[in-house]
Amino acid sequence: MTSTAPHVDETLVAAMRRALSLATHGPAVGENPQVGCVLLDAAGTIVAEGWHRGVGTDHAEVDALAHVASAAGLTAVVTLEPCNHTGRTGPCAQALIDAGVARVIYALDDPNPIAGGGADRLRAAGIDVIGGVLADEAEELLRPWLTSVRLGRPFVTVKWASTLDGRAAAADGTSQWITGAAARQRVHEQRAAHDAIAVGTGTVLADDPTLTARGDGGELLPDQPIPVVFGTTPVPTDARLRQHPAGLIELGHRDLGAGLSELYQRGIRRLYVEGGPTLASAFLREGLVDDVLVYLAPLLLGGPKTAIDDLGVTTMSEALALRIHHIESLGDDLLVVARPHRPTLED
Repeated sequence: MTSTAPHVDETLVAAMRRALSLATHGPAVGENPQVGCVLLDAAGTIVAEGWHRGVGTDHAEVDALAHVASAAGLTAVVTLEPCNHTGRTGPCAQALIDAGVARVIYALDDPNPIAGGGADRLRAAGIDVIGGVLADEAEELLRPWLTSVRLGRPFVTVKWASTLDGRAAAADGTSQWITGAAARQRVHEQRAAHDAIAVGTGTVLADDPTLTARGDGGELLPDQPIPVVFGTTPVPTDARLRQHPAGLIELGHRDLGAGLSELYQRGIRRLYVEGGPTLASAFLREGLVDDVLVYLAPLLLGGPKTAIDDLGVTTMSEALALRIHHIESLGDDLLVVARPHRPTLED
């Protein structure tokens, strides 16, 4: 369902939809959210556009303002409440005030207590402010960042590949390859869309993975997730992870909650968990999963090598409830994207 603030005409709704599209041009990884902004004249015509290009660069509002000689009397339509603090850049709320805009329309309140409050600052300066325009669309776009900020930990994606009967390997331990090339390439794209990728020491010792994000030809993609290793056993000195282009984080323990807090403090907002049944099951048991990605191959293996270990479920009423968000067809394989069935963070 689309949510729209009251008393907003279709011109502003269309402008917000354009701003949301612009936001997707910005990086999905990093500490900052994807934000887009358009400036409208009195006739409702877009006269400038902007988006945030990453840490240390102009925010979307300032980027848009840079494309007009004067913003006096214009309407700014932005996907997130203009920030109200000075970090690597100045507060966007003040930039809009100084530019002389007459009205600001935004989709979502900023949940960050340090950056929030921009709307109140704008109103205090006499600017007309309306929030909540296409809030549902903005919530979906920014879901990983919003979840991370609201919970104070990285957004966690758990991924596994299995046969139709839920096996991650054959009885002898072989698992390459359960899925086909299209599915494997999709995994690399997802790795690149996360700040970090987590495995346990068991996976490191057994598989010696590289955990890089690669293109169709094996080339390294521009965005590389930082490998994170949960466990007490040190990564061997000759392990391929020690040559990872993004470096390596060895947590030195198995405490998932503490590990996530440490990663959040390091600026990691999206974590891709790809480390076998033990680690995936641990995240699921502790309720620390935000997205579940299951690659299903049209194979049957039987046997004991299940994709998920014991979750502590002893009866049907204790089953972990998920809801299917969408399904993708990748060659002969399927990607099922599911989300935990839990109350929304605003409830």
